[in-house]
Amino acid sequence: MINKIYNEDCLETMARMPDNFVDLVLTDPPYGIGICSTGSVGGKKMAITKDYGEQKWDNEIPKKEVFEQMFRISKNQIIFGGNYFVEYLKNSSCWLVWDKDNSGNFADCELLWTSFNTAVRKFKFRWNGLLQEDMKNKEVRYHPTQKPVELMRQILSRYSNPNQIIYDPFIGSGSILLAAQKLGHEWIGSEINKEYCDIANKRIDAERNQMKLLFDF
Repeated sequence: MINKIYNEDCLETMARMPDNFVDLVLTDPPYGIGICSTGSVGGKKMAITKDYGEQKWDNEIPKKEVFEQMFRISKNQIIFGGNYFVEYLKNSSCWLVWDKDNSGNFADCELLWTSFNTAVRKFKFRWNGLLQEDMKNKEVRYHPTQKPVELMRQILSRYSNPNQIIYDPFIGSGSILLAAQKLGHEWIGSEINKEYCDIANKRIDAERNQMKLLFDF
């Protein structure tokens, strides 16, 4: 089941995994803030420049069983939006802070809960509407809550080792898996939306083809 995206509920994927099967779960679950059904966060209008259509997946957070299974099948976890899931998470000394270098109505930072017993760390990477950290290599935004691949690469570089297995139960457009692929990790992903599965597979295939060209050269 390695290096494969499963178009299904993540509970189905994790049910087939033995305890501690993956080295790290790195994921960005739904925060339950209705980002695509209301277009607003914290009562302020969001500047969403692309119409992603009305979607219901972010109307509630994942159920308790999802978190229990993530802890069962993995040795460590890093979870975006940890402040939305505190009822399911243990105390942690190592929260990560993503400074988005934002302006206007966008959130200044996002918080990531981790299972690591280390100090709080901050990652600064601009992701402010149409503005991105690397405007010369600007990423296409396929998903309303898409995270930058380079940020994921930085996190994985610090909190994982080469050739480890990375699992993302909520891949969206696949940024976490793409970063894992770039670093030479093994990976597994789950996504219930077929359209996003197809997008993620295309992004990863493009990365594989690019790497093959470099090695062939």
